[in-house]
Amino acid sequence: MQIERLHIYSDNLEDQFKFYKHRMNLPVEKINSDKIEVQVGYSVLQIEKSTAFKPYHLAFHIAAEQENRALEWLKERVDILKMKEEEIIDFSSWNAKSIYFYDANHNVLEFISRKHIHQTSSKDFSEKQIYGIAEVGLAVENVKSTFEQLHRETGLEQYAGNLEEFCPIGDDSGLLITVDKNNKTWFPTSDESENAAFKLRFTHQKEYCELEYDGLDLFIENFSNP
Repeated sequence: MQIERLHIYSDNLEDQFKFYKHRMNLPVEKINSDKIEVQVGYSVLQIEKSTAFKPYHLAFHIAAEQENRALEWLKERVDILKMKEEEIIDFSSWNAKSIYFYDANHNVLEFISRKHIHQTSSKDFSEKQIYGIAEVGLAVENVKSTFEQLHRETGLEQYAGNLEEFCPIGDDSGLLITVDKNNKTWFPTSDESENAAFKLRFTHQKEYCELEYDGLDLFIENFSNP
C-alpha cells in the first residue's frame, strides 16, 4: 500500500504552514486561505482549515541506517517524544526503528526506517531523505469490523496486532494504524486516539483506492487507473 495523498484538518493552519515549511524544510504551497499542500517525498499531505479538528498520528518513511542522523536533524527543530529514556525506538518484529515528535497542531508524528526499503548512500540527513507518508492513524469504535471492511473492499491485510485494540492494516510500504479509540492511546504518548476525519488516496495491487473517514464510517472507492 503506497500512500499517494492524505487530506487532514487543522484549527491552526498558519502555524502548520510555518512548521512544515520552515522547520521541516519541505515544499509547501498555499492553495487558498483555507488549504495548504506539503510535498513529502512521493506523497502529498493536504491540510485544510477546520474548527472540527482532532489530533492525528502520522508517520513518514526515512532512509534505513539514518536514524541517528535523523534524530540530530530533528533535535534542531523539535522536542523528541521518548519511550522511557529511549529516543530511537527499535521495533525488531517490524524490522523498523522510529523517532516520535509533535507538529504545530500537536499531531503525533513519526520517522520510521526499515532496513529492507528506502536505502540511501548519503552520509547526511536532510528533508530529501523523507520519502513519503508511511502510516496514518485510524481511531475507530470497532477494530474488527473496520478491518473486515478494508480487507473486503481493498484487499488490505492485517499486518500485526489483533482485532480488538490495535491492528495495523497494510504492508511495509503503508499502514493504517487502526486502534480502538476508547482503549488505546497514541504511542509513545498518553494522548487519546481520537476519531479524526481524513481522506486518503493510495495504490494497492495495481489499483487506486480513495478512502474517506468521517469519524464514524469509512467510504471506499477503487479504480483500475489513476
